[in-house]
Amino acid sequence: MNTTKLEPILISNLQEGKDEVFANVQSEFAKNNPGYQLDYLFETQLVEQTDAFRLLFIQQGGGTVDLNGHASSKFSIGDIIVMRPADQIYSDSVFSALVISSPDELPSDIPPFIRPDWDPNITDVPGGCATESNAYRRILLTWTSSVGKYVYHSVNAHRVRLMDSFTHYHPIDGGFDEFYLVQMAAPTAKLLTSRRVREIENNQEVEKSELENLIQSHSLKVGDFVYLPRGVMHRGLGNALVQVITVPGFVPGAEIGLDHHLLSINNRFKSLTLPYNKEASAKAIVK
Repeated sequence: MNTTKLEPILISNLQEGKDEVFANVQSEFAKNNPGYQLDYLFETQLVEQTDAFRLLFIQQGGGTVDLNGHASSKFSIGDIIVMRPADQIYSDSVFSALVISSPDELPSDIPPFIRPDWDPNITDVPGGCATESNAYRRILLTWTSSVGKYVYHSVNAHRVRLMDSFTHYHPIDGGFDEFYLVQMAAPTAKLLTSRRVREIENNQEVEKSELENLIQSHSLKVGDFVYLPRGVMHRGLGNALVQVITVPGFVPGAEIGLDHHLLSINNRFKSLTLPYNKEASAKAIVK
């Protein structure tokens, strides 16, 4: 029986600005991703210039924003404002935004304002965590041009309604860290996680006494900011609208499904103790 105590998943709530948990996320993220920085701007109107490439993920507020005095755009929750070195923005109303600073130059064809609900280049692309044929899944920044217009390998993002995603993880070697930035949530919205991926994959080693603590359930609410480091199992369900952000991007072949292993454990003990996605459990899935 495995009695190792594992660190809990870090979930901050940003509705009232940064908290102590967010500071812990900043520290762990920076350690895992050298050259990147994470911050949260709360109820601001002015973002001054720096020498960094920055992505602002709008989480609260909206209005009209001016870039360097020569470009402007409407903006709202779910949009990204792209800031290059020496860029400065000013908004006609307060807003709050998650900020990721990247060590890598942004391609010149990525526009300063990425608006998934308003840009004709961004349409629904079911897949990933939202496989339903009518899924709301808008890809803002992508790894490959076959699924989206704006390609950037250092940071990817898609805004998606999580209804019943498949259970998976991203490998420590060759994978990526992931954030969930919750922008709407039904009372049923939740996230399932586990740091015991090795035991799940070697499912014959799991003992019945371990089933109760193998997977953790977290209720999701608006403003939650979830950090999912490489190697952590996760599955979103219950109807949450989430900006899913990865560092680096969605590397092909780095989404490793676990539902077939969870079903195997349940079958071995002739129980349905562990939750799993039925459609994704018929065979091994790698995306």
